[in-house]
Amino acid sequence: MTDISTQTKQFKIYLDQLQQRFETADPPESRKDHAFFEKVKKETKPIYELLEEWEEKALDVVKRRVVNVHPQQVTSTKENMELLLMHSYYIDVKRKRYMELNHSIHYILDQLLNDLQ
Repeated sequence: MTDISTQTKQFKIYLDQLQQRFETADPPESRKDHAFFEKVKKETKPIYELLEEWEEKALDVVKRRVVNVHPQQVTSTKENMELLLMHSYYIDVKRKRYMELNHSIHYILDQLLNDLQ
């Protein structure tokens, strides 16, 4: 079991890797491609697991007022990351929207890390 700082840093690494994927990968030929779906499922499983654990710990530090982040920001960050995960593989949004989500997530993660130090 890792601490919230370590998880947040890992979260940021995943975020950067997903952005790289979004910018360099081609979208799947078919949205109904089962093999592609299985690949996405396998590759994103550790990220989803980290997200669940991260949200729980982040909400705990918010509740204890260790950080100056609102609980809704934590929940929204998790939801935005879930969206970004799918957009990174299916490449189904404009780059501007993708980057807005990316920056929003980075902002909250950076705020959390700064407050934890």
